[in-house]
Amino acid sequence: MIKYNLKCQNNHEFESWFSDSKEYEKLLKNKLLECIFCKSKNVSKSIMSPNVTQSKSKIDTNYPSKRDYVKVKNDLIQLRKFIEKNFEFVGDKFASKVRNIYYDAENNKNIYGTVTEQEREDLEKEGIELSTIPWVKKDN
Repeated sequence: MIKYNLKCQNNHEFESWFSDSKEYEKLLKNKLLECIFCKSKNVSKSIMSPNVTQSKSKIDTNYPSKRDYVKVKNDLIQLRKFIEKNFEFVGDKFASKVRNIYYDAENNKNIYGTVTEQEREDLEKEGIELSTIPWVKKDN
């Protein structure tokens, strides 16, 4: 796994994990990367600092540290707050609402909600792309 700092044309910065650099290049080439804040497809790698260690450690570095988990959790909580503030919650009516928005260019608003696996597959067959976000509990 490799983590890249990404930046969109609107200067939003965010992190994303990829199985390797080839996966990143493939997704970029196929315009499948988008900004988590503004949905811009014009995304590129941002400046990153390398992870340098002084010496070998006895700790197995294949496992994320507790600090890594806390950072990811805090990032997901911030993302949840952003979504709750800027998007309308439509609950289990998400599939029908997203279709209305997708097929009606005049009806352009930000929504979030839930879908079943079957609804997700049907939407994907229609060409409607969805993003799944881990919904971290605020008090967890």
